[in-house]
Amino acid sequence: MEKIFENNKKWVAQKLSEDENYFANLAQGQEPRYLFIGCADSRVPAGEITGTGPGEMFVHRNIANMVVHTDMNLLSVLQYAVEVLKVKDIIVCGHYGCGGVAAAASNKQFGLIDNWLRNIKDVMRLHEREVMSIYDEETRLRRLVELNVIEQVHNLYQTSIIQNALKTATPPKVHGLVYDIREGLLRDLNIDVRTFQRYDHIYSLQGKTVDQQAKQQAAK
Repeated sequence: MEKIFENNKKWVAQKLSEDENYFANLAQGQEPRYLFIGCADSRVPAGEITGTGPGEMFVHRNIANMVVHTDMNLLSVLQYAVEVLKVKDIIVCGHYGCGGVAAAASNKQFGLIDNWLRNIKDVMRLHEREVMSIYDEETRLRRLVELNVIEQVHNLYQTSIIQNALKTATPPKVHGLVYDIREGLLRDLNIDVRTFQRYDHIYSLQGKTVDQQAKQQAAK
């Protein structure tokens, strides 16, 4: 821990040398443009790989960048980012070489985390024909990483938070990215959410949003 505190002091000194008001300005509040939902892997630091600094990106990370509808932590972050911070872009970012994806693809038991990895096995079930048709293990896992990101983007659209945001004038855009650790580059999967809109009759919510209800009440 001594190294941590020493590095912290050096970092503070560096920032103050660049801008003496750096921390004073940060303390005024945050207005991030992005919400980053990524993997907890220590090799995937959200700010560094995107070139964003403090105050620019709201971040949530978990094993294998999952959007699970019973995860109150994720949902709380999502609601705050969308409804309070008014982020303009939501990024779901996976990465090749993801240990969580590899663990889910195996038939081994790992303990408590097996319950979390079950969500990735559901991705495998949805895309079983494609996944099982890839015989090279590394290629298969890389594709599974991509499919997992695609399904997590779909999971985002299923939430009431995003469904309500879509009714507003400026809903956030959702992006699915994959980070290649070997190259350091981000890849846009160019997920076309219109392919998911065929399920609107199932997932679309017809009720009024909180903002709409408030405006209607104020007009009375």
